[in-house]
Amino acid sequence: MSVTTASFIDPAAAPLPPPSSFWSRFRRNPVAMTSLLILIAITLTAIFAPEIAPHNPMRSSLRAVLKSPNAMYWLGTDDLGRDVASRLIFASRLSLIASIQALSIALIIGLPLGLISGYAGGWTDIVITRINDAIMSFPALILAVVIVGLMGPSLTNAMTAIGIVYAPRIMRVVRGSTLSVREEVYIMAARATGCSDTRIIVHHVLPNIVGPLLVQSTVLLGHALLAEAGLSFLGLGAQPPQASWGAMLGQAFPYMAQSPVPTIAAGMIISVTVLCFNLLGDGLRDSVGRVRRAGE
Repeated sequence: MSVTTASFIDPAAAPLPPPSSFWSRFRRNPVAMTSLLILIAITLTAIFAPEIAPHNPMRSSLRAVLKSPNAMYWLGTDDLGRDVASRLIFASRLSLIASIQALSIALIIGLPLGLISGYAGGWTDIVITRINDAIMSFPALILAVVIVGLMGPSLTNAMTAIGIVYAPRIMRVVRGSTLSVREEVYIMAARATGCSDTRIIVHHVLPNIVGPLLVQSTVLLGHALLAEAGLSFLGLGAQPPQASWGAMLGQAFPYMAQSPVPTIAAGMIISVTVLCFNLLGDGLRDSVGRVRRAGE
């Protein structure tokens, strides 16, 4: 399984528009709305997994090893006789939480660096940008594998590595947006009234770069989920008895010839979720852009 590098969102995108005008345009996008509803359904499934799952995901049965789908086991069983459908439902928790964890780390690192680099300019901008470019020159998956190899295989270490790898993407978007915003008249007016740089960044710059940051974060959630699946497939992410979609795919793959359903089911749910995150990001970007054009 390969992990693609997150696509860049236009850093000159507009700030997040008023909720009413934004929502009125966003809901007219059927693809984005469908993606949002699917992601909501997946999230609710993760939250209410104990009530939804038909079986205990950890209970194994030697009599039910690699069973085909039937009335009792909707998607069959794995090599230990565990219900695949129940494990997929519970695995949604781990996969979604892992994606949020990676995005949070990327934001914690990339957001302040992007704000400082774009607002300060000069040598500060040059140094931060050059380091950022150097990190981005490495393939994302290879760099993540190296970091996990140094820290040790575990889901927490894997998502920390993904967060570090994706932080430069956040930094680049934030820096570009900040460069655009800092030349606005209201920023100059704030400086003229004696506002400190910290106050200007927090109260004037940051609120006006939320739009592109939200779009990029949505896209990165999908890429983080795909990265987690790739690392867990390689045995560097979730460790037994933890169940994530990538770990389930890796466990089921050797038995694909005897029982293909678990492999196909895990691969499909990963693909659908990542696709929905990407389509939702596209819808957010289009809605923000349309509101901006309407206001110009």
